[in-house]
Amino acid sequence: MIILIDYGVGNLYSVAKAVASVGGDVKISSSADDLKRADKIILPGVGAFGDCMKNLEATGLIPTIKREVSASKPLLGICVGLQILFAGSEESPSVEGLKIFDGQVKRIQAGDLKIPHMGWNSIKFSASKLFAGLSGAPYFYFVHSYHAAPDDKKIIAATTTYGEEVTAALEFENIFATQFHPEKSGDVGLQVLKNFVEF
Repeated sequence: MIILIDYGVGNLYSVAKAVASVGGDVKISSSADDLKRADKIILPGVGAFGDCMKNLEATGLIPTIKREVSASKPLLGICVGLQILFAGSEESPSVEGLKIFDGQVKRIQAGDLKIPHMGWNSIKFSASKLFAGLSGAPYFYFVHSYHAAPDDKKIIAATTTYGEEVTAALEFENIFATQFHPEKSGDVGLQVLKNFVEF
């Protein structure tokens, strides 16, 4: 069973529908007991970093999430669900993230390009379980103004370019995350979700 964490943010039903379409047994839940029983966890996120952390703290799930991830349970973060894995963000300077990864989330230095970065961008990806079955420079759908700047660059699994090189995905042991929305990215997004389902 895959638990899609419901903490009042994120495109839950679109994500759940996409995961189910690639064979995932998915349940939307805010129950700590469900997280403990789950085989895998998906952490979505839409909106501001500070609001996401405030909502997540209100559920009381943070200790359970950290414990399950530390016990090697696979986790997929999506959009702000990627960003809150870090210590903090320039978007909400006084708010602490989950601190699963060292580093900060920074505003994209896009030059004359519009912020937020919204639309389809091609990515460059490294050898990665998340991108198995894909080749070339596939296009994914992004909506964001900030991106992760990990202290350990080796956890970056994919990048895109939008004024500067932008972190598009992360992979480290049992933790996976995408800045793009796989549920809005057509067949290539479904392949990413299928890969996570089948790990």
